[in-house]
Amino acid sequence: MDVIYWLIPSMIFVGVVLVILLMMGVKSGQYDDLEGEGQRILFDEDNDDFKPQKKS
Repeated sequence: MDVIYWLIPSMIFVGVVLVILLMMGVKSGQYDDLEGEGQRILFDEDNDDFKPQKKS
């Protein structure tokens, strides 16, 4: 029974900390574009940064 007296306040504290971290993530824009990263992986655009030189 003594464990419950420590467990309930500690879980409330952990819950409050997690809600604060979630709010900080939302305010920083971490969850703005949820679809973009998945689309970026699937539709890879070829950048021609490396252009092989023709031999003369």
